[in-house]
Amino acid sequence: MNRDLDIRVAIIEDDETIREGYAFLIGNTPGYTIAGTFSTYEDAQKSVADIAPDVILLDVELPGISGVDALPKLKKMLPNTHILILTVYEEEMLIFRSLGNGAAGYLTKNTQPEKIVAAIKEVMEGGGPMSAHIARLVISSFKRNASTPLTRRETEILEQIATGKSRKRIADELYIDLETVKSHIKNIYYKLDVHSKADAIKAAKENKFI
Repeated sequence: MNRDLDIRVAIIEDDETIREGYAFLIGNTPGYTIAGTFSTYEDAQKSVADIAPDVILLDVELPGISGVDALPKLKKMLPNTHILILTVYEEEMLIFRSLGNGAAGYLTKNTQPEKIVAAIKEVMEGGGPMSAHIARLVISSFKRNASTPLTRRETEILEQIATGKSRKRIADELYIDLETVKSHIKNIYYKLDVHSKADAIKAAKENKFI
């Protein structure tokens, strides 16, 4: 087989065992070649443009610049490269940030190996592969009430509250300060005419705001 015609794949993953496992799996599948492997975005940015992979498998939680934040930088460097997120995280906020930043698909790391290989081919053919659970989350988001009084950020924060996260954790994950989170929660309570977290979640779910 002419290796020059293979799908060229780069992997950006900080866990060495996982990175080498994917490289072995993909590199030993006919029709695929590993163009390069990197442990961080900072490492990848030095040479990934030169190797010009067709597809990048990108982890979300990287040391230094995160995978989500690396996405637009990679797309700017490699506008014709398809980027597949491969992660353990299934939070809706991360999914939509990733897709909004240019990810072509979103797979969880418990995806069967053969499905990961198939997803690489699918994205080369113009598809947008997603793990089944991720696809359900995306579909359910489209079923929300479009007349919600909440802003996108308020919705995001209320969704995080509904999963049991503390205000501090929400602030850390959204890269905003604690007072901003408190201000958003105050606005949520006012708009939903409630006075507690439980009532806010109940009202939002009943009205399909989240």
